[in-house]
Amino acid sequence: MLNQPTTSPRTGVHPLAPDPSFVLAQHGRGAVGHGVRQRWTSAQDAARALRTGRADVVVGCLPFDSRQPAALFEPESWDPDVDDAASVLPGPGTSGAGVPSVRSWHEEPEPSEHVARVARAVDLARSGALDKVVLARALRLVLSEPASAVELLRRFVADDREGNGYLVRLPRDGAVPGGHMVGSSPEALIRREGLGVYTHPLAGTAARRPEDRDLDREAALALQTSRKDLDEHRYVVDAIEAALRPLCAELDVPTLPTLAHTERIWHLGTTIRGVLADPTHTALDLAAALHPTPAVCGSPRSTALDHILATESPRGYYAGAVGWCDASGDGHWRVLLRGGHLAEDGLSLTAHAGGGIVADSDPEAELAETRLKFTPVLTALGVQDLLETVPAPPRPRG
Repeated sequence: MLNQPTTSPRTGVHPLAPDPSFVLAQHGRGAVGHGVRQRWTSAQDAARALRTGRADVVVGCLPFDSRQPAALFEPESWDPDVDDAASVLPGPGTSGAGVPSVRSWHEEPEPSEHVARVARAVDLARSGALDKVVLARALRLVLSEPASAVELLRRFVADDREGNGYLVRLPRDGAVPGGHMVGSSPEALIRREGLGVYTHPLAGTAARRPEDRDLDREAALALQTSRKDLDEHRYVVDAIEAALRPLCAELDVPTLPTLAHTERIWHLGTTIRGVLADPTHTALDLAAALHPTPAVCGSPRSTALDHILATESPRGYYAGAVGWCDASGDGHWRVLLRGGHLAEDGLSLTAHAGGGIVADSDPEAELAETRLKFTPVLTALGVQDLLETVPAPPRPRG
C-alpha cells in the first residue's frame, strides 16, 4: 500500500472491528477507516481541505455523474496499511456465513428492453453520432433479513483472485441514500505514490471457461483479436492518455493491450505509468480529472454521458470511483464496479452492470455480458445461478 500520512491517527483496533466506515483492500492488505470526522459533497472541496491542512486524509466515493453529490469524508481514525487484513478477510476459496437469502429480485430494465436500448445505441454508433457508449442496467434484490456490509465485503474479497474489495458507509442525509457501497472492483482508476502515477483501464470482455483449459485459451485469443473489443479498449486508453499527458513529465502508454482476468471474465487491459510534472496534483485531483473514462461512459464523453442520462435511471455511485487520498497527495482510487448499494436497513441490495456499445456490438451478446458481470454480487449472496448466466455468444469479427 501507499505511505502512511505522518499526522493521521492509527486505529489501534482490529481492522474490521468495530464496524469500519471505509475499507479498500487488495492482496490481503487494506486501507481502513473508522468513524467520520468531517464530510464533503464535492471533490474540489475535499481536495482544498487536504491542501490547506484541514484534513489529513479523504476517503469515500465519487458519483458517476459529477453533478451529483460525492460521499467523501475524513475518518476519525485511519490506517492506510493494515498488514493483517488477511486474518479478517478470508482468502480465495473460503466463505463466511451469515448473509441472508434472497427473497425476491428483478432486473431493470427487463432483458428485452436492454436489448432494444443496445440496438438503438448501435445505430447511433454506425451513424457516427458517437464512437462508444456504455449502457448499464440494475439488479434489485430483496433479502430475507438484514445483511452485514462487512460480511458481504469478506465474501467479495474471498471470491476475488487478487483480494480486491471496497466498503464505504454512506451519510444519512437527503443528498445521499445512506447504507453502504460494497463490492470488489477489478479496475484501478489511478494510484499515486510520490510523483509516480499508475492506472490500468479495462475494456473489452469475454466469458472465461476455466473448467476447460483449451476453451478458456480460445476465449482469450478471440478477445485479443476482436476488432470490436480492441476498438472499445482504444477509446479508453486514448482518453486517459489525453488527460494525463499534459500533467506528466513522462508517460508510458503501451501500443497494445494485454489480457487481464477475474475468475469468470477475460478483459483487455493496458498498464499506463507516468511521472507527474507538478507535485500539487493529488490522487483525488487525478481521479476527478479522469472520471468517467470511456470504460464506464463512452466517447466522445459529453455525447455518451448525455445519452446515458437520457436513457438510464440514475446510476448513483455505480461506475463512479472509490478510494482515498492523503495530505501528501498520495492515494489509490478504483472504478466502482462489481458491487452494489446495500440499503441502510440491510434488507435490499441494488447492483449495476454494463457494457461498452460500439458499431459492431451485438445486442444479445451485450445482454449476456451484463448478466456475467452480475456474478460477483450473486456469488457474494450465495445465489450465483440466479440469472442462469451463460457466456456471451461469439461476436462478429472484422
